[in-house]
Amino acid sequence: MTGQWPRTGSHRWLLAWASGLIRRECACPCGAPEEGAKRAAKDDAKREGVGLLIDPYELLGLAQGADAEAIRAAYRKAAKAAHPDAGGDSEAFAQLQTAYELLQDPVRRRVYDDTGFDPELADPKALKGLMMLENLVNDMILDEREPGSFDPVAAMRRKLSDDIVKSRFHILELERHRTRVRHHIDRLGRRPETDVLGAMLTARAATITEAIRSAELQIEAIEQAYEMLSGYSYELENPPVMAVERAETEPQAAE
Repeated sequence: MTGQWPRTGSHRWLLAWASGLIRRECACPCGAPEEGAKRAAKDDAKREGVGLLIDPYELLGLAQGADAEAIRAAYRKAAKAAHPDAGGDSEAFAQLQTAYELLQDPVRRRVYDDTGFDPELADPKALKGLMMLENLVNDMILDEREPGSFDPVAAMRRKLSDDIVKSRFHILELERHRTRVRHHIDRLGRRPETDVLGAMLTARAATITEAIRSAELQIEAIEQAYEMLSGYSYELENPPVMAVERAETEPQAAE
């Protein structure tokens, strides 16, 4: 890996890259070296199912250290049987292609090996959560405060929690409006001809229902983003002292 940022689609790697910068502690209590921490993080992602759709190594029957020739040979063998022209499943063949493209790209492969995550392998819900986290990571990077002087992970959690509360209040307001519209419909005396007013009110109620569903999906995406932050911590230079600790350490004033 050269350390250069990919020229196209670079934003897609932002969260995966940042995850390696934020995580400070090994997931196991034994104090394993960095490679052990990376493997533990990847295993955690698999167990939790956060954003991981397929494992490219497992799909192609390869070890993680496989070289380019082994990757090509495994792909040719698997693709021959999975190709739709040979009676294979088109979705399975597409997954093979995605896995092969990832392992052929040194930047994507390194990010996957380090984090256990790749946007192309994520399910739609994970991608929505990822997009939300990407904006928060951008805010973290653009914040001019000195790293270590504030906790960006805690700030992300607060922002996501606030967004969930706002969305739920928005849903309550929409439901209130929908109920009022339905009550109007129930009380409206219809003419024998075309029911213009009834049609308009019914369409408005349907529009509000769609807005409610959209807000519910938004909450699901926010919750997915919040779940992706599970297990992360951030090391502060001077952690704040709790009020109880200050009371215990500060000398008592003379009476």
